[in-house]
Amino acid sequence: MRILVVPLAVLALSAGACLTSRSASTPGSDRNLITREQIADSRFQTAYEAVEALHSNWLLTRGTDSFSNPSEVKVYLDNTMLGGTTTLRDITTRTVSWIRFYDGVTAQGRWGIGHSAGVIFVSTHTAGIDPPGANRGTGTP
Repeated sequence: MRILVVPLAVLALSAGACLTSRSASTPGSDRNLITREQIADSRFQTAYEAVEALHSNWLLTRGTDSFSNPSEVKVYLDNTMLGGTTTLRDITTRTVSWIRFYDGVTAQGRWGIGHSAGVIFVSTHTAGIDPPGANRGTGTP
């Protein structure tokens, strides 16, 4: 009986690992992306409402890089910088295809100095297609 229990335990653990790795790669599991479907399901009126409800941590500035001139999360709409997170209130969700958050390191690499708090990128283009110059060769939203 003891010999049968060990192989069953190993089998159960390996099956659980397969399920975990499969669910991590399913569409929609990107924690830095809000899709058109997520926005439509909840009937948000503005991009700010969607971000606040689904990923409110994106709206917070992480750490203080300067006491005299602290960084803030910047908002881009189709590769045009709008300003801080309050500008999300001016973007209606009817035109939004997806919203992606870029952390400070990634944002500075992509848009340069002054983006250390991160970027919320709002796109009116279809998922997987950045506006010209936005993807810098990554091919992903």
